[in-house]
Amino acid sequence: MKKLFLLLLLVLPIFTNAQLKYEDYFVDKTLRFDFFHTGDKNSETISFDKLVEEGIWSGSKKNLIDALQYGHYMFKVFNQADKTEIYSRGFSTLYQEWQTTEESKNTIRTMQGSVRFPFPKSKVVVQLYRRDLKNIFQQIFEIEVDPSNYFIIKERVKPFDSFKVHYSGEPDKKLDIVFLPEGYSKSEMAKFKIDCARFAGYLFDYSPFAENKSKINIWGVEAPSVESETDIPGEGTWKQTLLNSRFYTFDSERYLMTSDYHLVKDVAANAPYDQIFIIVNTHKYGGGAIYNFYSTTSADDKRANQIFIHELGHGLAGLGDEYSSDNTYQNMYPTDVEPWEPNLTTLVNFESKWKHLVETGTPIPTPLEDKYKNKIGVFEGAGYVSKGVFRPTHNSIMNSFSSNEFNLVCKEVLEKVINFYAE
Repeated sequence: MKKLFLLLLLVLPIFTNAQLKYEDYFVDKTLRFDFFHTGDKNSETISFDKLVEEGIWSGSKKNLIDALQYGHYMFKVFNQADKTEIYSRGFSTLYQEWQTTEESKNTIRTMQGSVRFPFPKSKVVVQLYRRDLKNIFQQIFEIEVDPSNYFIIKERVKPFDSFKVHYSGEPDKKLDIVFLPEGYSKSEMAKFKIDCARFAGYLFDYSPFAENKSKINIWGVEAPSVESETDIPGEGTWKQTLLNSRFYTFDSERYLMTSDYHLVKDVAANAPYDQIFIIVNTHKYGGGAIYNFYSTTSADDKRANQIFIHELGHGLAGLGDEYSSDNTYQNMYPTDVEPWEPNLTTLVNFESKWKHLVETGTPIPTPLEDKYKNKIGVFEGAGYVSKGVFRPTHNSIMNSFSSNEFNLVCKEVLEKVINFYAE
């Protein structure tokens, strides 16, 4: 009976997707729900900010229900009249990351959150969920949304022109990535377009993106900043830029992010997108990414191609870091719970991860010996700790830049995510 129940849980998202018809519940527009997270290390309150009407729905009109189950959070949209779940997506946030830092123990902060879904035809209920200490989603917020509400903002708050970098077809049938410029002045928009073409080239240099080029669109938004480059607080450098990005996020010098997420969404709204990637006009090494939130990279560091593809692995597919040396976060991966990240395991439930890719005879855990160097295994040291969290291979681009490719586990996950968007 238990096996049957688990089977039903796996089949249900597929079945639900098959039964839902986009046109029964949605019109071809996008509705954005902006909110705030407030709290400290052990608390979180969600508060409503605003609703914004955006352009055409660029996401899949077939895969409306999340079948991936990645992310620290999940949001679900229910048709109010018949209680049908009509849309859902997993995501993560800067707030959740901050809660694992030392600062969160003694400080209360507010950070921005936002989710998007197809514009409903009738009243819906939006629910937000967050994983508990056992990684089980628990509801933390609910709001009723009336699509006829005249307080839904209809103006384009940050209007800018957009352009095609790489175009394969209709947005709802492709994975759409939008490049946003940060720290490019008006006179540097030509440089930004050249950089967009360069980063598109980087993308298709890597597997599995190269094989799936026809399933991907890339867009750019011409959104200049007053000044060039970006903030470097540790060096006393402050620049007037559009998206207010900065190094030293959470006091980690290389962590290049912005806390103005609603502003990021305002600028991204000028193009169809599933993923936001911010290209920052700087030579300084750095970047960052959060699953279904946004990703960033330094435009002109000598390792820009590797930073870009590494961060996209986080932002697009929720891949975890496969290295162990980072003191920014504390207890991000409790060893008695299986991480949701598809390329990390604590061996609590390894059957749900990449066990099917491990050759018979390969020991689990796998020793760091030369004979296993090019094999899929279970190698200790990942998720910022040296003990208790395991990665699939000796090395990969999610571990260090001495490798310049994704391992087979990550490639399999990325392929699945690309297809989820492009079906």
